[in-house]
Amino acid sequence: MGRFAFMWLVCSLMLVAQNPPTKQDAAPAKATPSAAAAKTDGKEKAGAVSKTVKADAVTINMPEGMTHDQADAILSELRSIHQLLQTQAAKAAAVPALSPSPAATPAVALNDKVHLKMTLGWHSMGRDDAPVTIVEFTDYQCPFCRKYHSEIFAQLKKNYIDTGKVRFVSLDLPLDFHPNAQRAAEAAWCAGEQNKYWELRDTMITNSSDLSKDAIAKYAQTDGLNLASFQSCADAEKYKAQIQQSIADAGTIGISGTPSFVIGKTAPDAIDGDRVVGALPMATFENEIQKFTSPSGSGNQQKN
Repeated sequence: MGRFAFMWLVCSLMLVAQNPPTKQDAAPAKATPSAAAAKTDGKEKAGAVSKTVKADAVTINMPEGMTHDQADAILSELRSIHQLLQTQAAKAAAVPALSPSPAATPAVALNDKVHLKMTLGWHSMGRDDAPVTIVEFTDYQCPFCRKYHSEIFAQLKKNYIDTGKVRFVSLDLPLDFHPNAQRAAEAAWCAGEQNKYWELRDTMITNSSDLSKDAIAKYAQTDGLNLASFQSCADAEKYKAQIQQSIADAGTIGISGTPSFVIGKTAPDAIDGDRVVGALPMATFENEIQKFTSPSGSGNQQKN
């Protein structure tokens, strides 16, 4: 059998395997004018290179020299391969796609032990001598950071930070694919010069869908900042080095997504605690806080 004829047959059979015949298609094919012209007194003319064969209820033209059984065997194998591919495709479609974006951090607590050195100038909320410290690495454009801020942070602040049980520290981890995250982080530091760090931080996270330069300036004005001083600081990128240091700190303890946390006992110059990743339920943070309180339970904590 010629190589071209064999390849033609395989292609034809693959098309048949992928497109099973309908009842109308399954009917025996009528002789075409060219086929009728190739016959004389019921006999094929010498030199005809193909004949008609009915394989698996499908009529195809088959190169001379191939038997019915061979055609059926090839067709059967192609159908088996096609069925296997369909099954694999169905299984693949049933598996939810995982997001490759670091911004879409999965809600999974790693609970790895880490050692994080403290740096002068950290923005903290709550008592400095609170028994437990929670450090958050945040990105102002991260949707999971906004989710944590709106659903969990308010409860933490009310039940633990405002009552002296937890000191909360905010560090920056602007991700590369968020074009406005670096600008927003620097803006928050500039607001800190006017004792408005937490106010602008809250406003920007809440309005993370628009962190353009003009939008941030509007938020700063709404939060009562002196706009001229704020803009001068932001335009000079005055705190760019501090943001880069925060990014480096995250890298040393294996944090690359937001929001991520370090939760541990409060110490003067470092935190030895757990690395926790994701916008997790309140219960997760409560369990971590309990883990790092004194064995007596409430001995070092103020009552609600």
